[in-house]
Amino acid sequence: MAEHDQVQGMALLRGLLDEAVAGRGRIAVVTGPIAAGKSRLLDGLTEHAFDHGALPLTATGSRAERDLPLGVLSQLVRNTPMPEEHRATTLSLLREGARARLAGETPDHVDVQIVDALCTVLLELSERCPLLIVVDDAHHADHGSQLCLSYLAHRVRYAKIMLVVGGTDQHVRQPFLLHAGLLRLPHCRRVGLAHLSPEQVAARMAERADRETAERYAARCHELSGGNRLLVDALAEDFQETGAPGDRYGEAVLACLHGADPELLRVARALAVLGEPGPADRLLGESGTGTAQAVRTLTRAGLLAGGRFRHDAARSAVLAAIGAADRTGLHHRAAALTYQDGAAATVVADHLLLAGRADEPWNVSVLEEAAGHALRDGRVEPAIEYLKLAWRGCTDQRWRARIATKLVRAKWRINPSTPAGQLAELTDALHQGHLGGGDAVVLAKALLWHGHAADTKDVLSHLGNLDELDREGMTELAVARAWFRGACPPFLSHLPEPDAREAACAAHSLTAARRIESANMLVKALSEGPSAETAVTAEHVLRGSHLDEMSMDTVESALLTLTYVGRADRAAPWCDAFIEEAVRRRAPSRQARLSAIRAEIGLRRGDLAAASRDARRALEIIPPGSWGVAVGAPLGALLWAGAAMSRHEACLPYAAQPVPEAMLDTRFGLLYLYGKARFTLMAGQPGQALRDLRLCGELTGRWGLDGPGFLPWRVDAAECLVRLGDPDEGRRLVEEELHRGRGRSTRVHGMAMRVLAAAGEARHRVNLLRRAADLLQAGGDRYELARALFDLVEAYHAIGEYRRGGMLVQRARALAQECHADGLSRALSPGGHDGGAPGVQPILSDAERRVAALAADGYSNRDISAKLHITISTVEQHLTRVYRKLNVSRRADLPSRLVGEHR
Repeated sequence: MAEHDQVQGMALLRGLLDEAVAGRGRIAVVTGPIAAGKSRLLDGLTEHAFDHGALPLTATGSRAERDLPLGVLSQLVRNTPMPEEHRATTLSLLREGARARLAGETPDHVDVQIVDALCTVLLELSERCPLLIVVDDAHHADHGSQLCLSYLAHRVRYAKIMLVVGGTDQHVRQPFLLHAGLLRLPHCRRVGLAHLSPEQVAARMAERADRETAERYAARCHELSGGNRLLVDALAEDFQETGAPGDRYGEAVLACLHGADPELLRVARALAVLGEPGPADRLLGESGTGTAQAVRTLTRAGLLAGGRFRHDAARSAVLAAIGAADRTGLHHRAAALTYQDGAAATVVADHLLLAGRADEPWNVSVLEEAAGHALRDGRVEPAIEYLKLAWRGCTDQRWRARIATKLVRAKWRINPSTPAGQLAELTDALHQGHLGGGDAVVLAKALLWHGHAADTKDVLSHLGNLDELDREGMTELAVARAWFRGACPPFLSHLPEPDAREAACAAHSLTAARRIESANMLVKALSEGPSAETAVTAEHVLRGSHLDEMSMDTVESALLTLTYVGRADRAAPWCDAFIEEAVRRRAPSRQARLSAIRAEIGLRRGDLAAASRDARRALEIIPPGSWGVAVGAPLGALLWAGAAMSRHEACLPYAAQPVPEAMLDTRFGLLYLYGKARFTLMAGQPGQALRDLRLCGELTGRWGLDGPGFLPWRVDAAECLVRLGDPDEGRRLVEEELHRGRGRSTRVHGMAMRVLAAAGEARHRVNLLRRAADLLQAGGDRYELARALFDLVEAYHAIGEYRRGGMLVQRARALAQECHADGLSRALSPGGHDGGAPGVQPILSDAERRVAALAADGYSNRDISAKLHITISTVEQHLTRVYRKLNVSRRADLPSRLVGEHR
């Protein structure tokens, strides 16, 4: 069956009108898909009626008047010029027929009278003037009017009358009886309209948008509209403004639907709810045949393709137009249907989410399963929403507690502070016997993170009072025991005594075995120091790990193990790869934790700028207040890096940041104490630094984590003692570090040799510092190597070996600049001086330079002490060294170039 465009259709209709005017009555049935331009064509034909010498008579069907008896026929009677007595008689007959139909009577005799009277009038009128009778949207005409128009059609064959009816042949529920009856008549022609072709869409776009937009989006416009004129015009506006389908497109889709058969709107809504081609008939409780026909109609209208909306903007517009109650009801039924059909858990769960309720046990199961899939795929936010709905809908207390635990874990991936509200509920569930052993371990770690040490100990102690733990509980207990040993040793004593069942259960789980292996590796690195075997094992663990639900602790432990056994160079690329994975998985909490580890790695390689950047990034992703006890790691790293980079003022806010008291019961507290001590030592407060370092040493010793590769607190404490004027005690601590019987760290050994040189006799310093430089070169810490070279230059100067010292200055300065160690870089920079060998600048430490600058600017020792927050004794010691290095004996002789450097 041929289809026509507007031009072809108009030409055909005007030809038929010419035949009718000549006395050969004609009928035309104009059909086509939604928004194909039927009404526009009929309006155009009506406007041309007088050009053909015909009188136009019009009527229009309306869905709202579909049940109004003889409504369309009444319009024709009122629009037809006739004697008033004929009009009154005909209208009287129409009223009688309408009354009879409303009363449920059979009014065929009345219809015949009406038709006969109307036909008589029209035939008589056509003898004086040819008639064009146009009935648009005739598919909406009431049954009686359609029947009467059919009778009229049989009477016009030899009259000067053309009858044109417009309607869709894509009806669903209400048959278009007139359409079928008229097409059987020999003097009737069908004029089928089609949507625009791709070329016509391009031309229409060119009329409604600028040239660039039309050329760029014409093909896409046809794809999204199917040539539907209403949609094409809307898309032209959207593409012109935003380059994408938007509000106008959505409004045009709704206009198409609201102007069509109501059944089409219902099916469209069902498809919008389903989102994918699915059981729309069952969702609506209707026959598959009618729904399939509606889908074909919507497809022909340019709204659907392949059973789904052509763009999400169309689907969203249809969904938004559904009332809230109807929409949630449809989604709830869709969830049941998709579940019965075996759809993916996430598909069913999405419908449950949009329905806003989970009333049945299978709802909760599906939501829990969908959350697991989402977490594995890195879709954390949807997983949280699934679990929240499951938690609200679950009535079984034990099951509800398990869901709450999963919710805590999921929220933890985004921000560890967010699940705090769930902890009280889980604690209550534990005491009521509803929380399993594995979930209780999760609760304990969450409570500890938030600094609730007493509650953590209570939960851990409660594990021993639980009924017989299942295999999962035993496994989690074994993993927790290994984790607490390396992260929070003081809490170990509150766990129940281990037994054979615990180890056996853990051995049956490959994931648990790997987690325990990784945690034990870290403990070994912390307590025994570097080991080639441990490093190999750590890399083996990392090769088989991903940031899935249970592997974060495994990855952290393995990365830290590599770092603490002296293989920070190997740990760096692994850590970078896992940070990228955390970003891909949209897990900001894990990204922050890994960034804190990356900062530790950078510090041990002497990459100060990277360490500072990573620590700051960790504290930006998770604010300090949300880190809980683990804040010690990024804060400690930032203070350590700030000290080395001489960024005292910039790091002061971090030094003053409040930290949880419970942090000092964790490994993170040790990192904080060490980093803070480095910072306060740089700030010229060796006494405070020494106190923090001694506390650090006391805790590492008590917990058995005093390995040489972890935190060399003795070396830094010795440096504090040297600055405090107690080199003998400092030398004793360094020698204690050097003679420890367990694994030796090349990097720490080199650091110890540098401090030993400072604490010993001047005549031994050069040899000790040369040895320190060799060790630090091998250990891979560029910053500590730069410090050793700095001291070596000073040692050469002290014995008058200026040439040798001068040969090292450039190398030391290059290293300091590479590390962004600004204090060292300034001290090693070329410039004039007032003593020593020509061309060689005496080297001042950063602390010495600040004191000297203030003294040169006229500050008294007391003023300097107050301004730099150091003791007067420390000021005097610094000035003594400055005078010696610069070969001066009083303040007035200090170089003028120092003035203003403190500002």
